[in-house]
Amino acid sequence: MAPLVELRGVVKHFPVSRSLGDIARGRHPAVRALEGVSFDIGSGDAIAIVGESGCGKTTLGRLMLKLAEPTAGAIAFDGIELAGLAGEPLRAFRRQAQLVFQNPFDALNPRFTIYRAVAEPLLNARIPKAEHMDRVAQAFHRVHLPDLDRYLDKYPHQLSGGQLQRVVLARALVLAPRFLVADEPVSMLDVSVRAGILALLREVRESMGLSAVYISHDLALVRYLCERTLVMYLGRIVEDGPTEEIVRRPRHPYTQALVAAVPVPDADQPRVPLPITGSVPDAREPPSGCHFRDRCPHAMPRCAAEKPALRAIAGGHQVACHLV
Repeated sequence: MAPLVELRGVVKHFPVSRSLGDIARGRHPAVRALEGVSFDIGSGDAIAIVGESGCGKTTLGRLMLKLAEPTAGAIAFDGIELAGLAGEPLRAFRRQAQLVFQNPFDALNPRFTIYRAVAEPLLNARIPKAEHMDRVAQAFHRVHLPDLDRYLDKYPHQLSGGQLQRVVLARALVLAPRFLVADEPVSMLDVSVRAGILALLREVRESMGLSAVYISHDLALVRYLCERTLVMYLGRIVEDGPTEEIVRRPRHPYTQALVAAVPVPDADQPRVPLPITGSVPDAREPPSGCHFRDRCPHAMPRCAAEKPALRAIAGGHQVACHLV
């Protein structure tokens, strides 16, 4: 079966203002957000993209939804290249691919009632108005907000954070999409309501047969939601494989550091953090070869001279590291 989403050599650079020195040297500095990212997403797959802030996770999610354009490379949805979409074909794509925003408090227009906010995608997709109420009611039922009359005439400030995130999810589902990107969907919520939203995301994906991408830095979260995890560092995929395999047996030093940093409930359980030093390098001038080499305790001369390719090791597990 052909994949639903395909990415091939995707590159994204953001130009930045040039200094007098840059102009004199003829340089064109840019933030190198993504550097040659390639992977597929099958129908019904749940994939996590994890990494530190600034690794390119959100940029990648925006590119997959055609909210930004790649500098190079190709992205296809259901066999159709996104680069050439416009007019009605683009509108048809928008009906099938939706985004769940990180911050529900900023995701909704404070001047719109809840009904208008959820129905807005239906207007944009030119769905007949006679169908709007039924579709909104169905979306509310999916996110477990069955008492429709209690919410429709309210405004965002009148709802709690958990209720707002359910409304944001209802808005994403109102068009019955096939593909969903959730960008840190519970990071802005109180711990007390996160479990309910995570269970809801899992239930909705399974009941609707959605393909979903969850962007997060929390390995405990993606372990619950996703069968496959991609680990990113400074615009590159450094490890890709089954989530349980990556959590239990991480192979890349960066992934090992992420796993070691996950809190555990047993205070007596020994945890030996990987001795990583420094901070994420400047994305305008990333290190040569392996981008992680300046922080890696196992770095060797080859790491500076040669970019490690993403190589298969076993069971669908891939790692970009000269040590493997």
